[in-house]
Amino acid sequence: MPFAPTPDDIAAARRALVAADPALVRVDAQTPPLEWRLRAGGFEGLFRMIVEQQVAVASAASVWARLREGMGDITPELLLAHDLEQLRGMGLSRQKATYGQGIARAQIAGEIDLEHLANLDDEAAIASLTALKGVGLWTAEAYLMMCEGRLDVFPGGDVALQEAIRWADGAEVRPDQKGAYARAEIWRPYRAVATHLLWAWYTGVKRGEIALDAPA
Repeated sequence: MPFAPTPDDIAAARRALVAADPALVRVDAQTPPLEWRLRAGGFEGLFRMIVEQQVAVASAASVWARLREGMGDITPELLLAHDLEQLRGMGLSRQKATYGQGIARAQIAGEIDLEHLANLDDEAAIASLTALKGVGLWTAEAYLMMCEGRLDVFPGGDVALQEAIRWADGAEVRPDQKGAYARAEIWRPYRAVATHLLWAWYTGVKRGEIALDAPA
């Protein structure tokens, strides 16, 4: 079953990460304790991640609220009960509506079981998710982190994460996706915790709450 790591779990993982990688000492020292906010999983959780792709947070929240108002519960059956034009009227793009309905059909047909994805290991779960049209690698990895609380999933294609890695390493060039995955090997089995830590640090820097020791 999906679970949210406890504050003690996260603190222990952070200690292990700092012990394994001196580059994270400053990151850890400058970042307050983390709270792992587990999102809804299953079909609803994955569909919401599709809705949120490549749009501002406020816009995604607005569309999701309209879907909630128009549909009530977000289930495969209810999504398929609305045609594309009805879903577009609730704020979805045609592409995202099509992706959502495709995932709904796959769930109903048993091609994927989003309610019991936790029974698969990380690699198998990512393969199952990315087999769905509209679900890329980043979405699959983010879903497993945010909706299932998995501790060792790493979204190496995330640009903010790559930039935080650059800052932590004092590097001139931001790593690409391949480089980020390679850099993260030292963080196993807590790569998702390292991700949350680096995201929080990055956000703090961007908000002016954390000062980097040297210009980035």
